[in-house]
Amino acid sequence: MTGGAFLAVDWGTTNRRVYRIAADGTVEATERDDRGILSLTRDDYPAEAAAIRDRMGDLPMLCAGMVGSNRGWAELPYAPAPAGIEQLSNALRWIEPGRTAIVPGVSCLDSGRTDVMRGEEVQLLGAVLGGFAPRDALLCQPGTHCKWAWMTEERIGRFATAMTGELFALLQRHSLLSAQMVGTAAPNDEFLRGVADAGDMDLLVRLFGVRADMVTGRRKEADVTSYVSGLLIGTDVRARLGRDRAPVHILADPALGALYRAAIQACDGDAALVDSQAAFVHGITHIWRSAQ
Repeated sequence: MTGGAFLAVDWGTTNRRVYRIAADGTVEATERDDRGILSLTRDDYPAEAAAIRDRMGDLPMLCAGMVGSNRGWAELPYAPAPAGIEQLSNALRWIEPGRTAIVPGVSCLDSGRTDVMRGEEVQLLGAVLGGFAPRDALLCQPGTHCKWAWMTEERIGRFATAMTGELFALLQRHSLLSAQMVGTAAPNDEFLRGVADAGDMDLLVRLFGVRADMVTGRRKEADVTSYVSGLLIGTDVRARLGRDRAPVHILADPALGALYRAAIQACDGDAALVDSQAAFVHGITHIWRSAQ
């Protein structure tokens, strides 16, 4: 593969991370800030790109993530799954010819259900191309919207998105459980109890049961956050493992990755943690080189 040095931008909804990547794929510099798409208007992007180059170097730039959505710099159509490096590099949109391009994202239609992603595709492909996971693997990307992707021959074959993290945040901030859902969830006994209780597939009743346990003195307030996290993640994990018992490779920060790994192991699955930032760098570098 060929291709010179470039800037890679993982441009999300609330945050943004920029990498300066040398011709040999080495990360020479990186920065992270809160200049996600929600903080910008479409007219802001040319100045943002210029400011990034002022700080990181006057290089070509390849952007991925929500920057390609209808709230971003330009809305790109999704590349349909199955999708690999070739499909994504061929579908790049050059916003500034020869200077700035955007990765399109991926869509899939699985058993009549439509799904989409923007940004996660770069990590997924980087995980298998970088050797962090097998070329045929089940990958999990926990977060606000947890992605589960089935990779086939180094391509994204199909995937499913679960609103696990968003539901947890809504319960923590706006539900009748919010006063008790304080602190951070941990993979402790209460978390694992939640994972086990999710096995009866009665999530909505189990959630109200947390409130009932509190008012009748059967549950300590300190246990609520981890238990509810276990219920939600346990429901998510059981739905995915019920369809495919392949080992799961988790692309996440250590804290969230530990929760998913504990849940998967509690459900008799096998899980390994993958460095999500390293996966992004490998994925974006392969896309950049393929587009040259």
